[in-house]
Formats: sequence, C-alpha cells, structure tokens
Amino acid sequence: MTTPDPDGLLAEQLLRLTRRVHRIQKRHLEHRDLGITPAQSRLLRTLAHWGSPPRMADLAERLEVVPRAVTTLVDGLEASGKVRRVPDPANRRVIRIELTDDGRDALRELRAARRSAAEEILEPLTEDQREALGGLLDALVDGAPARPC
Repeated sequence: MTTPDPDGLLAEQLLRLTRRVHRIQKRHLEHRDLGITPAQSRLLRTLAHWGSPPRMADLAERLEVVPRAVTTLVDGLEASGKVRRVPDPANRRVIRIELTDDGRDALRELRAARRSAAEEILEPLTEDQREALGGLLDALVDGAPARPC
C-alpha cells in the first residue's frame, strides 16, 4: 500500500482550483459580453498598471510571452477600439501601445466581472478563512513565509 503524497495532493487541489477560477471568471466575462479573451484581459490589466505607454517588447516581457503573441493580442484589441498604437515621441520608429477610453471602460467591466467571480468562489469561506487564505496565497506567490493566521 502506498502512502499518499501530501504535496502531490496539494498540487492537484491548486490545479483544480485554478481551473475552477478560470471557468467561473470566463462565465462572468461572457455574461458581460465584452468580447475579450482572458489573454486580452491580462494585457489590458498590464497596460493599466504601466505609467507611460509601453513598447510591445516590454509587454511581451512583462506577460512572459513571445512578442508575436502580443502582436496578435494588440491586433484584436485595436480592432475593437480598446487600444491603439502610437509612435514614440522620442523615436518615431518605436511603436507604443496605449489604452483608449473604450479600453478603460472595458477594464472597469472586467474588474466588476472578476469581483463577482471572486465573490462566488470565496462564498463558502468565513472572513477568518479568507484572511488565512490570503496569507497563504501571499506566501506561495511571493515565496515568503506565511504570516500567522
């Protein structure tokens, strides 16, 4: 008889939770009918946290994808009016990507969808459990020891 691998079980639970989070977020996004894929959503969120409009290479690096993937995402978002390509004022050969007003509106909708998805996912937990989970997730994301519960 083999003993269960506790770390393997935890890893499986994390993967199952990740898939569940993606399914629920996707459903909440579809209800808002934004026509934005999860990857486009991630790019919009990344743009929103940037000070000045970044280059596509900067986006690719931050998103940890190949530049061609960013080009495809930007093409789709530009076609729907959520981002635009603008020349760099210091070097006309460099193209930067900026959010449009429609892109900012879409981000507000995306945040609302993420909030409602999070509420659905966290609904079974008490406030104390949510706080403990937050500390544990911080430790896993940051690689730092968990704060006491």
